[in-house]
Amino acid sequence: MKYLINESTDPYFNLAFDEYCLENIISDEPYFYLWRNRPAVIIGLNQNAYGEVNLDYLNSHGITLARRVTGGGAVYHDLQNMNYTIIGKDPSPEIFAEALRKLGVDARTTGRNDIFVDGKKVSGFARRVSKNQEIIHGTMMYDVDIETLTKVLDVSGSKLQPKGIASVKSKVTNLKDYMPRFSSLDEVQAALQDILADGDSRMELTPEQIAEVERMAKEKFATWEFIYGKSHEADFVQKEKLPCGTVEANISLYKGIISGLTFSGDYLFDAPSEELSARLVGLRYNASAIEEALSGIDISRYFRSTSKDEIIALLTRQAGA
Repeated sequence: MKYLINESTDPYFNLAFDEYCLENIISDEPYFYLWRNRPAVIIGLNQNAYGEVNLDYLNSHGITLARRVTGGGAVYHDLQNMNYTIIGKDPSPEIFAEALRKLGVDARTTGRNDIFVDGKKVSGFARRVSKNQEIIHGTMMYDVDIETLTKVLDVSGSKLQPKGIASVKSKVTNLKDYMPRFSSLDEVQAALQDILADGDSRMELTPEQIAEVERMAKEKFATWEFIYGKSHEADFVQKEKLPCGTVEANISLYKGIISGLTFSGDYLFDAPSEELSARLVGLRYNASAIEEALSGIDISRYFRSTSKDEIIALLTRQAGA
């Protein structure tokens, strides 16, 4: 498989690199790159930063907060975690799981967005479709600081218990103990690079393209508006665990009219939910109006593997007739 090299450990640059490649580096064949971040929490596009992260701990320990352009939940990165990105017409995380198996690790993908070893999560991935290709990117926990991970992620619900390292270890684990023939993540990354590349050619961005990535990192990914400004307040919140993930509908009403509607959570999607929200703002807040507005809409584009009835039920739990 063709590949790029990205040696940056700056989360903002790396997330901009992902978006730039997805939108601009179009290839008939899939390509990949491996990369790492300095200590950082990366939240999903639709998540509320204030509800997902222990900001006091993050700020006092010099940990970066960033937002990516794909869905899914908050993840903690440090230099003992390796990330992978695959871009192409129909990329599959199974490519990465298979590479791990070639290194002697019995890695298995799940139906949603994780890779497990011995019943424990070692990798989570997210995806997004743009133009004629798709991006998959994810983590690979080699020797991540689990204690810091549990303290910095303030996660409600079923994924992680916010207190108690033992409960987190029952859900996630590092790969180091499953790879005894390797002495460092550098060695593992080099081995995975060789397996995935399989002798194929290296692609390179021009200096002008790198400059554009740097501009995007500075003007979008590192800004307060992108990191915090997408964390929406709401008059009331409807929250539900759906097939796509946890979805929070943040609804504002004015005299019975929907004056604001945003979606947040760790759900997976192909198209941004703002398109859906625009159809509903200005309507009366009742089930019949919402059902009519969503008639003919493919809800699964906005909430993967989720039905229209499930979204309508979420939105109209407190709605009138």
